[in-house]
Amino acid sequence: MNERLPFLREKTRQLTTSPGVYLMKDKTGKIIYVGKAKNLKNRVTSYFREHPDHLPKVAKMVSNVYDYDFIVTDSEYEALVLECSLIKQYNPKYNILLKDDKGYFYIKISSGEYPRLTAVMQKDDKNAEYLGPYTSGFTTKQSVNEANDVFMLPTCTKKFPQEFRKGRPCLNFHIKKCMGLCLGKISAKEYQKTVNEAIDYIKSGSALSVERLENEMNKAAEEYDFERAAVLRDRIAAIKRAADTQKIFTERKDTDIIAFARAGGIISAAVLVYRGGRLYDKQNFFLGEDDGESVGDFIAQFYNNGKDIPREILVEEDFEDKDMTERMLREKSGHAVTIATKSKGDGAKLISMAKSNASEYLSFKAGRTGKEIVALEELGKLLGMEKLPEYIESYDISNLGSTGMVAGMVVFENGRPLKSAYRKFSIKENIVQNDLGCMKEVVSRRFKHYLNGDEGFSRMPDLILVDGGKNQVNAVKEALAELDLETNVFGMVKDNKHRTRAVATSGAEISVSDMKPAFFLLTRIQDEVHRFAITYQRSTRKKGFQSELMNVKGIGEKKVLLLMKHFKTKKAISEASPEEIAKVAKVNTETAKEILATMDKT
Repeated sequence: MNERLPFLREKTRQLTTSPGVYLMKDKTGKIIYVGKAKNLKNRVTSYFREHPDHLPKVAKMVSNVYDYDFIVTDSEYEALVLECSLIKQYNPKYNILLKDDKGYFYIKISSGEYPRLTAVMQKDDKNAEYLGPYTSGFTTKQSVNEANDVFMLPTCTKKFPQEFRKGRPCLNFHIKKCMGLCLGKISAKEYQKTVNEAIDYIKSGSALSVERLENEMNKAAEEYDFERAAVLRDRIAAIKRAADTQKIFTERKDTDIIAFARAGGIISAAVLVYRGGRLYDKQNFFLGEDDGESVGDFIAQFYNNGKDIPREILVEEDFEDKDMTERMLREKSGHAVTIATKSKGDGAKLISMAKSNASEYLSFKAGRTGKEIVALEELGKLLGMEKLPEYIESYDISNLGSTGMVAGMVVFENGRPLKSAYRKFSIKENIVQNDLGCMKEVVSRRFKHYLNGDEGFSRMPDLILVDGGKNQVNAVKEALAELDLETNVFGMVKDNKHRTRAVATSGAEISVSDMKPAFFLLTRIQDEVHRFAITYQRSTRKKGFQSELMNVKGIGEKKVLLLMKHFKTKKAISEASPEEIAKVAKVNTETAKEILATMDKT
């Protein structure tokens, strides 16, 4: 708790409603956060209100605020420009700070009779030759990998010629990614010529290389050197295959694609840079805790130095200050800049690729795979959820007619099963097959444990998924409403192949079959909750109260069914009088008393 909050609230009451920039300071006077606002009073007041619901990053910042200053501007746009300038000047602790720590990269051509091509950051060998420097490590590594693949140069750790014919060639030779230098059948002169061709390919690009190699191939064919002509033919084909992978990008000459991934309250960003129709660079950033405002802030800070601002920036979705950000980038760059979203075509594919890169990068921080992160984001967006469904509970009812009625609850945390949180429920109130009644009973019992603070039930799920359609969804919502609780509830609807084909709401269905990551996650959850529930049902099939009642002398299956059909629930049987039991089951009063005694034990 910040002891300065009363002072800060009082100061804020007199704050102007004009647009501007505010500067949060710690007790030493150091600026720890810079923000912009179209209404300074409203924005700053939101930090110091009586009952805040801040995200962790914001709450931590507020706990360290001792005082603040502000600068009034004439417009929101001036506030945006000033904010970027002040962030660059002060490097506040709680703002997004993007450090340029890329350095320079080189392509190393090692010395000796059989040189190798590698990507390095330092010139660490005075005997080697180097190409570069290059500012993009991604481009450098991509160029080296492509050249090694196209010209089938060795990438193993063997030393040549010392290790000629000292073992079998590796897998790369058999899949035609290596010429098999280890076999000792290629002379140093021939190998050096191939390396020179690879270097020329890196320097000149694929088009010129293909033209030169085609001339060589034709010349070799004219001289009846068909073996050499075949080698050159295969090399030309490899270059064209490498070029083909770039065809999707040729329409966008000067474009950056920016996407984000979120998991566990943290966020990362990926930027794919296309120049001249080709992927030129890829950059990843870990932005730390997600404060809900990272998209616009990231873009403003990423281009804050005004260098290499493209004419087109593709993003996943629009953000609040997009128009102002476009204007700022136009003024910084001196040319037109468009920030756009794409839902179809090659633009959508590029955004998807950028998102995959952001997800894979975040997976290292979040302890999850990129696919799991994408699936959760896609599911949350599909269901219209404001936050990622990190904690999901799923329920399924299992029975054999009106016997062995049970329910299973499984939990998925961050896209993975959390088996320690799985729970089993035997149906206590409903004794006749009634899936909706059973679902309502189970959910009511689970969340009564939650309200009582019982260990093992203390966490409120971000999302509840039930096996079934809108009727099951409504049953769960009724149970929650009776307890004055609320969370996201959806049903999982199967197709004729028992796979999840749609998600059900209270009155409609949302198709998921064309959203692969979300589709696979939902199918996995539905399969798991069904497996868990039916396994429990099978284990309890012979342990139900019906079997116990049939142990009472004079009571068989028909009389048990009469009781179940008339009273519907166990509770109703237990609360009935011996005379009512005797009348329904057509037994004497003593037998009816034994039935009630048995019910008390089950």
